[in-house]
Amino acid sequence: MPKTLNEMMIKALPFVIPSILIIFISMFLKTTYARQVVIDPVAVILGFICGVLALPVHELLHAIVYPSKSAVVIGFVPKQFAAVALASYPLRRGRFILMCLLPYLLGIIPITLFCISPSTATGMNGFLFGLSIMGLTSPYVDSYNVYQVLRQTSKSDSIQFYGDDLYVISK
Repeated sequence: MPKTLNEMMIKALPFVIPSILIIFISMFLKTTYARQVVIDPVAVILGFICGVLALPVHELLHAIVYPSKSAVVIGFVPKQFAAVALASYPLRRGRFILMCLLPYLLGIIPITLFCISPSTATGMNGFLFGLSIMGLTSPYVDSYNVYQVLRQTSKSDSIQFYGDDLYVISK
């Protein structure tokens, strides 16, 4: 794993590409199908701002996967503009992957609602689209962690954050 959060954010950048493709393909298809503008740009900005304000919810979604006996600290790293949920508690590999991917719900739900909502509801569409941008792109570092865990561990391993690094506990 990279030594610093900055290094990790840079190495993880390719993992944001699928989310960006989903966002743009969704907009392209909805606009093409409707043959009209389907979003209000101001609502997109408001949705994006609400998505940024929902970063603590993103971190809470990480935290709920941990057992109640573990301590999870949620905070913000201003230098990297990153919210974090810190817990030094081992999770089985599958549960660790769930913990990493759960915040994608904050993007999957709004983009799904955006896709099925009426094209004439431009305010709601814009808001949902703005939410989905933040919800689908903010967990990209978590996707990088999942990639590394899948690549470097076996199904029977447990994974634990400690300090700024991930550790594998083999059985």
